[in-house]
Amino acid sequence: MIELSLVRLSPIKDNRMSSSATETTAQQLIRRFRDVVGEEALLYRPEELIVYECDGYVVEKKVPDVVVFPESRDQIVALVRICNELEVPFVPRGAGTSLAGGTLPVGGGVMITLTRMHDILEINYRDRYAVVQPGLVNVHLTQALKGSGYHYAPDPSSQGACTLGGNVATNSGGPHTLKYGVTVNHVLGIEFVSPQGEIIQIGGPEEESPGYDLTGLFVGSEGTFGICTKIWVRLTRDPAAHRTLLGVFETVKDATETISAIIGAGIIPAALEMMDQGIIAALEDAFHFGFPLDAGAVLLIETDGLEISVEEEVRQIEQLCTENGAREVRRAQTEQERQLLWKCRKQAFGAIGRLSPSYCTQDGVVPRTKLPEILDFITESSERHGIRVVNVFHAGDGNIHPILLFDERDPEQIQRVMQASDEILNRCIDLGGSVTGEHGIGVEKISFMSRLFTEEDLEVMGRIRIAMNPKGNCSPSKMLPTAGACGMEHIERSHPGKQAHA
Repeated sequence: MIELSLVRLSPIKDNRMSSSATETTAQQLIRRFRDVVGEEALLYRPEELIVYECDGYVVEKKVPDVVVFPESRDQIVALVRICNELEVPFVPRGAGTSLAGGTLPVGGGVMITLTRMHDILEINYRDRYAVVQPGLVNVHLTQALKGSGYHYAPDPSSQGACTLGGNVATNSGGPHTLKYGVTVNHVLGIEFVSPQGEIIQIGGPEEESPGYDLTGLFVGSEGTFGICTKIWVRLTRDPAAHRTLLGVFETVKDATETISAIIGAGIIPAALEMMDQGIIAALEDAFHFGFPLDAGAVLLIETDGLEISVEEEVRQIEQLCTENGAREVRRAQTEQERQLLWKCRKQAFGAIGRLSPSYCTQDGVVPRTKLPEILDFITESSERHGIRVVNVFHAGDGNIHPILLFDERDPEQIQRVMQASDEILNRCIDLGGSVTGEHGIGVEKISFMSRLFTEEDLEVMGRIRIAMNPKGNCSPSKMLPTAGACGMEHIERSHPGKQAHA
């Protein structure tokens, strides 16, 4: 079973005397934060804080002691230095769409929410980059670039809600990253406030920087290296042409074998997504696109490039789909039809609300040739634990997203969901894959790290984290198995005599 890493502690209590000799740590935080950001940028009342008890991973919850909304880099510097002075842990948060507990305030402390830092600071078409703040919603950059001939390629399914800073934190992917790459392939540079309260810039608008790839190291660090304040992102030229297809299959196995056939033929579509019957039914109920409700699975396939090459690729893909059991292959005939198809795919998770009050999305990765095997295993695990599972995922790069449906009000169902999740992710490792492709480790998957990496690997990672975050007060108890102790030491110093319990 997954080892829960959640630590629950009492709210911040006295840890030192202020000049008034009576002020608690929480009161000092609020008073000093108020001087930095103002009253309207602070939340500290219980009824306000409950909104921030979890992110998209609803299985584990912890209410922060204070939530603060800075609007500038300098404000973040001041907030971080106050937290350090009072020895209080802090965690950055964007839109809260993390699906692995990446923004959970383990042990309480301060949550620094970046949603008010949402500006596009510069768009440079000549040099093909944009400079944005971390709270900018991903799709807002897409909208700003519309009609320019350029776009920002990473497009997570939560594109309409997730922020660029959050994408950097987890190295997010998305449907079109099969061909264009994940977030790290499109980030040129980052400015961030270190856990010590220093302003640091790594990379920048230039294509190449000498020395170590510190930008690549920061992307995917899940907030443990500091708080991002500015991002230089690469812009990609729009393709000359594209085609969008919907392959309809009787079984999931036929669909997954088609995926292997397409990639095996040397074709790399811009996107290659699979949705099973459960998702199809929810989407049809929500959007009335005309999905065949009796189909076992559908493939959403998009290819782009020069007109002549796109048409040839489409011909080959249609043939491969038919040879592998597709009962029909539809082409989007208009741009409106294409956009509706993509709307259905990207709002698939929202449509799940029609199936269940709660869900847990996993993020395993397997070699593409192992997709039929892992999907069979998911079905077996679903039946074994009595948990309904539906699937929608980035099939082209083997990044699966089994969605386990349950009611979080029932502890017994939560237990079965965790057991099934554990089995599925362990099976991904057994098949030569990983436990995350884009959601990150967060608090959910820490127990898997010792299966994925050797002790020496984890030690090196730990040393890097200590170099960047020596006190462990920035996003404690995330990613690494050893990080929890680091976080607890600092919380214990801030709250002497308090005992943690799982």
